[in-house]
Amino acid sequence: MTITHATGYAIKDPKDYFNFELTKYELEPLEDNRVTVAVECCGVCGSDHHTISGGWGPWETKFVVTGHEVIGKVVEIGSKVTEFKIGQRVGVGAQVGSCGECKSCKGPNEQYCRQPVHGYNTLWYDNHEHQGGYSTHVRAQERFVFPIPDALESTDAASMLCGGLTVFSPLVRNGAGPGKKVGVVGLGGLGHYAVLFGNALGAEVTVFSRSDAKKEDALKMGAKRFIATSKGFEKDLQFEFDLIIVTASSSKLPLDELLSTLDVEKKLVFVGMPEEGLSNITSQTLSGNAAALASSHLGNKQEVEKMLKLAVEKNVKPWVNILPMKEAAKAIKAVEDNTVRYRSVLLQDINA
Repeated sequence: MTITHATGYAIKDPKDYFNFELTKYELEPLEDNRVTVAVECCGVCGSDHHTISGGWGPWETKFVVTGHEVIGKVVEIGSKVTEFKIGQRVGVGAQVGSCGECKSCKGPNEQYCRQPVHGYNTLWYDNHEHQGGYSTHVRAQERFVFPIPDALESTDAASMLCGGLTVFSPLVRNGAGPGKKVGVVGLGGLGHYAVLFGNALGAEVTVFSRSDAKKEDALKMGAKRFIATSKGFEKDLQFEFDLIIVTASSSKLPLDELLSTLDVEKKLVFVGMPEEGLSNITSQTLSGNAAALASSHLGNKQEVEKMLKLAVEKNVKPWVNILPMKEAAKAIKAVEDNTVRYRSVLLQDINA
């Protein structure tokens, strides 16, 4: 019999975003290209906090069950699903559907679909709501479900599906590897993955941060250098880097100075998403070395599979804190207070 409902930890009011209420709700229909996953664990992402607090704007759904870094077991498949079997361990990330018809979907860029269905706070094309992974079950199109290698622990793999992928895609698309120098701005959840995967790809990684507080951690993760962004930090770094990934969600970063450290025609890629946007940048800085200011969103399925394979081959171990799902508020508060070192993962604990 088809599963019709899930139970999850829901936020009902963005003004009360630490008050997670156990809530039963109807799942979207099991269509022929969809997979139902029983949740084992779910990572906690900065996006969760931005969304449930209203920082990224009004909600699309009546309430929000957040969470888009899901690991679990396949319990149902649609009639046209061929890649997965019942009982298989899989992951679901920050996108669960796409139109399948646009230019991006027809190429290897489904994450740039013009009508994406996100991991939560989102509607399907028939207006059914989709809720996230702080819950018993999620549903997703087959294209957005990923096989998890046996060698990866579920609690390690979970946060790779958004936090890891968000930096892995721009790393590989911009040629990070042996002989390349990569700068990582900010050492939070995303930044720590940029260091881990940049190092695993063979690049020389330098971390930029406001102070030396996280220097020891950065070096343990594989960074070769750590630079505190005090006044004048950029003077000896002109034309130094092949790529810079900004993982900090701040509008007060020294962007002009950072851009000046890029080699000619190289990119600074923003994956942090400050709620207030960016304003502190001049076009004159870009012209000095033909630097490009860019961004990136998630990655495609091939990149997810390549990332997970690399994690196994290079023994990439994220720094995670594991909590029961009923302590979601504690995990969200740690995100808000910037005290997470460096991702949190919630173990599903709902008796429903």
